[in-house]
Amino acid sequence: MHLTSSASPQAPTGGVAGWATDLVDTLGGPGAGLAIALENLFPPLPSEVILPLTGFAAAQGVLSLVSALFWTTLGSTVGAVALYGIGRAFGRDRMHAIWAKLPLVKSSDLERTEAWFARHGTKAVFLGRMVPIFRSLISVPAGVERMPLPLFLVLTTLGSLIWNSVLVMAGYWLGDQWTTVEKYVGVLSKVVLALVVVALAVYVVQRLRGRNRAQHRRGS
Repeated sequence: MHLTSSASPQAPTGGVAGWATDLVDTLGGPGAGLAIALENLFPPLPSEVILPLTGFAAAQGVLSLVSALFWTTLGSTVGAVALYGIGRAFGRDRMHAIWAKLPLVKSSDLERTEAWFARHGTKAVFLGRMVPIFRSLISVPAGVERMPLPLFLVLTTLGSLIWNSVLVMAGYWLGDQWTTVEKYVGVLSKVVLALVVVALAVYVVQRLRGRNRAQHRRGS
């Protein structure tokens, strides 16, 4: 049975959803795994589309539910390990060298961030796999800070399994209404992005004020 057959009138035929549909139709579970691995490497590819669509495909009999969960979790982990490897290759020294050239930041800021990751890195990697946007990005600092690879794999696999299971099962149960998942997760992604922008703006304002106060003290 093909997801794009007449028996599935709500199956998408264009855009990211159509591309994911073609992969799953052609390759089955491995196609879903490949799609979600690429989503990890290129965050603009939305997991809130790919995962519910995979669940919908499972409901249509294109692949089994177990296969959908296995391959999407494997794909998530493979993509995350690739980003971890990039962070590990990038390295702490190179990060410090680039950081030192950035405006409005100090080396102590990066050192505090490193100390925070040392204390909370396990929670950050595990929970970060369930937060839109950050689910991909969290792998890079884990590599930079050289989190032990076995620990990273366990945390990433468990976090990915939870996130994937929620979205795949939602698509499975909702059937041809699977796009509802995209709508709600899309709203969550926008909220997360807005919070990041606000936090960044507050940080920049505080830095500018601190710099102005320091210049005023030196000039007086």
